[in-house]
Amino acid sequence: MSQATQTFVIVGASLAGAKAAETLRAEGFEGRVLLIGDEARRPYERPPLSKEYLRGEKDFGAAAVHPAGFYDEHDIELRTSSLVSAIDPARRSVTLSSGEEMGYDRLLLATGATPRRISVPGGNLPGVLYLRSVEDADVLRQAIGPSAQVVVIGAGWIGPEVAASARQLGASVAMVELAALPLERVLGPEVGAVYRDLHAAHGVDLHLGVGVEGIVGSESAEGVRLSDGTVLPASVVVVGVGVTPRVELAEAAGLSVDNGVLVDEQLGTSAPGIFAAGDVANVYHPRYRTRIRLEHWSAALNQGPAAARAMLGHDVVYDRIPYFFSDQYDLGMEYRGWAPTFDEVVFRGDPASGAFLCFWLHRGKVAAAMNANIWDAGDDIEALLQADRLVDAPRLADPDIDLAGLAGSPGT
Repeated sequence: MSQATQTFVIVGASLAGAKAAETLRAEGFEGRVLLIGDEARRPYERPPLSKEYLRGEKDFGAAAVHPAGFYDEHDIELRTSSLVSAIDPARRSVTLSSGEEMGYDRLLLATGATPRRISVPGGNLPGVLYLRSVEDADVLRQAIGPSAQVVVIGAGWIGPEVAASARQLGASVAMVELAALPLERVLGPEVGAVYRDLHAAHGVDLHLGVGVEGIVGSESAEGVRLSDGTVLPASVVVVGVGVTPRVELAEAAGLSVDNGVLVDEQLGTSAPGIFAAGDVANVYHPRYRTRIRLEHWSAALNQGPAAARAMLGHDVVYDRIPYFFSDQYDLGMEYRGWAPTFDEVVFRGDPASGAFLCFWLHRGKVAAAMNANIWDAGDDIEALLQADRLVDAPRLADPDIDLAGLAGSPGT
């Protein structure tokens, strides 16, 4: 079949979906490209929603993946406010909630994830808010001001970023986390303590190692009752307790699903001609020899184009080292690598100074690293991770030793 007569459908007008559509055209695909999204807006990036956009420092245009005219200019059919209700892999067709059916030659699922809801008494009261979309951020921006009493439930990534923005907007903020430290699950206790101290220094009332029993209030949220009996006053409750991949379409279509849509290193699903990318994709990573589902901007940014090339039949292996970033107050950081388990944490520089490097070691090798307010170390860190070699911890910690040259005997 001539490429010009083929139809490639992308379900999810997300960052991953939009970058995939862009890549199809950049690679010379001449067929029909249909980008379908259930939101009313053109595709946008989500990181600004908890930061600059939430604080009113940047508008939607700064968050949008492409300028408004991009899709028409590149002959990409962008359908907003459209919901795909079913996929039929055998017939290679998708059905919209309107009843419209269309065929595809290749299909990309970039359906993303949805926030986990809190299941406690009062959890559905007005004033209990979540942050995932631009509309969510708009509601939060209206609710958060100098007179607001904000309680943030969850200290993963969204929670601390919203807490920081709310403090910068002048609100009083309390943050509740069941773990002993913010971000402990991802970064461990050593770096979790850095973020605990950071938020405490900026006036956040921290309630760590405690659960939430309920949201109190009559017509709207007025407080949060904790498992230790404390009731925190609240005019706004922001829940950030993780997300769930949106696998319903894939599951109903008979695709293999387990903590996301299962895909191989070419981002192909268990059904011929169907691919997945971004938050929804649980990707086999050849470097780590396991599946990893990443809920980060970089995964969407890079997996979308990789999936597009795979859809075109290119020889694709998605083996990028995981990357994410976070900005809270005046502490910006970048994290590279993957360290579900680690034996040792090594700091280069003093975290109290506000500028440092941190390394997570597993069996003598650097499994992951973070640069905090040090912006010229990224390439060296990437090279160290790629080398996969044994390192000497004291030398790693010594700022006088060139990071680029740090490698011991080859790893096995």
